[in-house]
Amino acid sequence: MRASNHPRTPRTARTSRTRLRVALAALAALTSAALATSPAPPARADTAAGTHLTGTLPDGATWIADVPAHWNGTLLLFSHGFGPTVAQDAPSAAARSELLAEGYAMAGSSYDPHGSMWALNSAEHDQFGALGAVTAKIGTPRRTLAVGQSMGGLVNAQIARDGAGRVDGALGLCGLVAGGTDLDNYQLDTEYTIARLLLPPGQDVGLVRFGSADDEAATAKKLTGAVTAAQATPQGRARIALAAAFLNLPAWAPAKDRPTPADWAGQEEQQYVWFAQGILSFVEGGRYAVEQAAGGNNSWNRGVDYARLLAGSVHAPQVRSLYRTAGLDLAADLASLTRGASITADGAAVRSAQRTSSAGQGLGVPLLDVHTIADNLVPVEQERQFGDRVRRAGDGVLLRQVYVARQGHCTFTTAETVAALHALEHRVTTGHWDAAATPAALERSATALGLDGAAYVPYRPAQLTVGRDRPKYPAHH
Repeated sequence: MRASNHPRTPRTARTSRTRLRVALAALAALTSAALATSPAPPARADTAAGTHLTGTLPDGATWIADVPAHWNGTLLLFSHGFGPTVAQDAPSAAARSELLAEGYAMAGSSYDPHGSMWALNSAEHDQFGALGAVTAKIGTPRRTLAVGQSMGGLVNAQIARDGAGRVDGALGLCGLVAGGTDLDNYQLDTEYTIARLLLPPGQDVGLVRFGSADDEAATAKKLTGAVTAAQATPQGRARIALAAAFLNLPAWAPAKDRPTPADWAGQEEQQYVWFAQGILSFVEGGRYAVEQAAGGNNSWNRGVDYARLLAGSVHAPQVRSLYRTAGLDLAADLASLTRGASITADGAAVRSAQRTSSAGQGLGVPLLDVHTIADNLVPVEQERQFGDRVRRAGDGVLLRQVYVARQGHCTFTTAETVAALHALEHRVTTGHWDAAATPAALERSATALGLDGAAYVPYRPAQLTVGRDRPKYPAHH
């Protein structure tokens, strides 16, 4: 296995976006100081239903806004997820239609289109720039609420931290709130486990410091192929379960009945579905985008004790059972992983990611986070990591986290999204959460909308399996 230490070489924007589109297509089956405005006047389209506005910020980011004919005075500032840097102002077309019908105005930026699609270097700044540009055209809203989805949920958490006086509250949907370094570290543990335990001896694979789109695509292909081959044997399935545990991968796949708590084989089979449907292509494409944005590799495994790491995973009983069934020595595999862990981080990249791609240092306004309990791309355990950080900062009273019993990433119904927004408005209006953000109240509120159903449930996520403390990390020289 190779953990390349050579300097990264740039790739073209076209190649980068092409590779990401391939990864996104592979995963389609799985589910989804403020800037001054540009001197160029924004476009405006007035219709019977309302007004659509567009414009451009000084860094080249574009923004859009939709204002209904009968505006209720609330503006939603939407932060979109990882993908092409194209302006969006709602989490879905169905949500946009319902929110416009209820009188909400919506706005959002593309983020800076000239850099990585992991656009955390510019996203928060561009969102505040879009807010200033839009309010200059439509007037000061009675209330402004930030909304963010997936990677945009991390942007949204930053806005909730920094936006007091500019936004009144925030709603996070399937947010990547643990931050970019935790994400890359637990994904690295999975990639490393597959490479060390499932690839044929001597097969070379790069896990970090990708120099090109071809590098990350080749890694994804090799790792996915190794998982596919391993699924044919009990020994392979046990090791897949180990890799899945480090990925915080849910054991509940699309179009499947949820396995029972002790159905270890059934759980592994459904974790394998996520692998088979392309999750590693997304992981590798995302890693390269983060490295582009951070200026190097921000993840490491030197010094990680993999036995200790597994012991903290909610999936540890499953892994132990499958290893016993396969006749494998789990302790020997974990010792091998610990012994071979040698990947170091680039210190400047870790510092860059900490500065631009983290949240949880505190909140300035109320934040309501919603997450599915079986999210394959942004594990629900990220909410536990984020919530612990917010509470340590002394801002736990401003945070509420609620959960939906469904598989997949950002697979919320329109009713669930709108009900959560109404609960946030209750908090902003009254100054208290009261019972508005409880699972029972949200389920009633969503169901009463008569739209597309709801599945809010009481739930407490397990600890995120990541096994690193920050800012102490072994730096690469």
